[in-house]
Amino acid sequence: MPATPATAPAPPAAPPGAAGATGRRANPWLTLLAVAFGLFMVQLDGAVVAIANPEIGRTLHASAADLQWVTNSYLLALAATLILGGKLGDRFGRRTYYVVGIVGFTLASVAIGLAGSIEGVIAFRAAQGFFGGLLMPNTLGLLRAVFPPRRFGMAVGIWAMVSAVSTALGPIVGGLLVEHVSWESVFFVNAPIGVIALLVSAAVLPESRNPVGRHRFDVPGVVLLALGLLSAVFGVVKGETWGWTAPGTLGAVAAGVLLLVVFGWYETRVEHPLLPMRLFRNRSLTVGTVVTALNFFVLLGVIFFVMLYLQNVRGYSPVEAGVRTLPLSLASLVASPLGAVLTGRFGPRLTMPLGMLLQAAAAFGMLTWDTASPYATMWPPFVALGLGVGMVLSASSDAIVGQAPVRDSGVAGGLQATALQVGGALGTSVLMSLIGGRVGSTLTGDLTRAGVPADLAGRLQEAKDAVAMGVSPVSADMPARLKAAVVEGSGQAFMGGVHTAATVTGVLCLLGAAVAAAGLRPRTGAVEG
Repeated sequence: MPATPATAPAPPAAPPGAAGATGRRANPWLTLLAVAFGLFMVQLDGAVVAIANPEIGRTLHASAADLQWVTNSYLLALAATLILGGKLGDRFGRRTYYVVGIVGFTLASVAIGLAGSIEGVIAFRAAQGFFGGLLMPNTLGLLRAVFPPRRFGMAVGIWAMVSAVSTALGPIVGGLLVEHVSWESVFFVNAPIGVIALLVSAAVLPESRNPVGRHRFDVPGVVLLALGLLSAVFGVVKGETWGWTAPGTLGAVAAGVLLLVVFGWYETRVEHPLLPMRLFRNRSLTVGTVVTALNFFVLLGVIFFVMLYLQNVRGYSPVEAGVRTLPLSLASLVASPLGAVLTGRFGPRLTMPLGMLLQAAAAFGMLTWDTASPYATMWPPFVALGLGVGMVLSASSDAIVGQAPVRDSGVAGGLQATALQVGGALGTSVLMSLIGGRVGSTLTGDLTRAGVPADLAGRLQEAKDAVAMGVSPVSADMPARLKAAVVEGSGQAFMGGVHTAATVTGVLCLLGAAVAAAGLRPRTGAVEG
């Protein structure tokens, strides 16, 4: 697919690492095949974990906060190491750190399945995130180093399509494994995929790195960035349990923001920075980073509460829930190459706002859902969400990685992946916090209106955390009539929380569309230097 000057960076004289490659290692399409295996493993893992979360909660007696940490420990570790992983790849070898990431991610996946406790699952999910931080940015870095600009857009479209395929298979594979094997098997499945990825990578991947002289590695930058991201996201994650105005929450968020500001200041004054601030001179790259974070805020946050709704409120099995969300994944599969074509022709200024508008439509469509909604009200928002996410993903790869010079491709890939994961962590935390807050404020009233005696409704207020996960606080000795009333009232409380989260999501998507439309130029070029 020929790229227009609007989206294609100026071609380098010779892609770093490509000049010395021969035979199969000189073939960029084999490089794409190799990185596709690693990308497939990571994205499939994220999709199947969403399906497995309810069963993990039941089996390991985990709370809603624990389940958030199953997701967020991974996302936090990933976010803290992605830019570092890209920088290490740029300097010491993208193939090397990609392979290390594959090995570590695979071993951590097996360890999760063997952990046997929620604490172990959370700890090894963090290890998964660390190795994912070495793997993910170097997938795009390797592609940027070996593909000429006129074909980079097509490569990114295929990269995004692989991501969409793994997401599409995730609900089905995860549902089958959870229902017919065990929740642990959704992590064990990474072992054979990881072995194949390792063998293919060893056979075909060329090494690529920046041709730079000796210089000191930016250790202070690594520390400042990691601590800033961890502190800020930790404050948001704990805001639900500590309270959003609690000193601990405000202190953690403020400390994280301050550390990130210091990091930005420091990076402009060091000779060889971890994240070159000159990249942000390109407005497309800056806006793309912000909208990318919002894209995964919506995707991961919405998927988290949708799976709770389908399994805990509607009573679907994991497989049934996965099948019902298949339109989301299939739409994303279609949107990724379509978004790449549209971005290549018209630039991200068209596809990025369009993707955010589709996501806004999906969020507002969820306001029609209740505890007994027909499937006809569910699949249109799923399709709109999948189309929107796929389009934004393709456009953001062009706006971020495609606009960076080749020598910074790993860092740019890390920047994009960091925005994805920080956005995802914030999405699950903020949206579940909104649901929990709404449930806590309305549960007693909803139970009473459903016919639960006032004194019992007051006592059931203590079960607000379970209701925020879509679980009705019924017991076996309850009379059938009372049990039905409790199910009805707690379901209404949960749906009120879902509607609050969907409204906030829709408004944020509209703001994201406006930012993309106003901030992206019709024609952009690569960052120089």
